[in-house]
Amino acid sequence: MVKEIERAGIPVVHICTVVPISLTVGANRIVPAVAIPHPLGNPSLESDEEKGLRRKLVEKCLKALTTEVDGQTVFED
Repeated sequence: MVKEIERAGIPVVHICTVVPISLTVGANRIVPAVAIPHPLGNPSLESDEEKGLRRKLVEKCLKALTTEVDGQTVFED
């Protein structure tokens, strides 16, 4: 699905917990998630800390969306 949306000219970020799988399916913009049971957060954190964690992830995704890539790119910290 990711590749088809990108072919239409719409950039896509694939948030994933297992980067090699995203590489295998051909996603171009890959952002590693937090963990398999909770990819977009960490329920063991205090609410302010978790909000910061989620904000950082969203900001990383926005950076990935606005970055021109030539092929597969993993956006680490």
